[in-house]
Amino acid sequence: MVSVTLSLPEQVHMKMKLFDEINWSGFIRRCILQKTHQLEMKEQLLAGVQKDEEIGRWFSQISTPMRKERVSALKKKGLI
Repeated sequence: MVSVTLSLPEQVHMKMKLFDEINWSGFIRRCILQKTHQLEMKEQLLAGVQKDEEIGRWFSQISTPMRKERVSALKKKGLI
């Protein structure tokens, strides 16, 4: 396991000493793990959104000519 050193204001350090029943190292470790997990999930969601945008562009490229053909056909029939 890697060690990390933090610099804290003296006031914060004094308050931490008041609550010595808390394992501050474990608390900070859990906070870091939670934050890294959140960031990983965010990256996965963004990758999914980008994939959805690519699919949307592809679908738009395919469907636009088909819609134009359909509109032309309906105009010829006098329906629009």
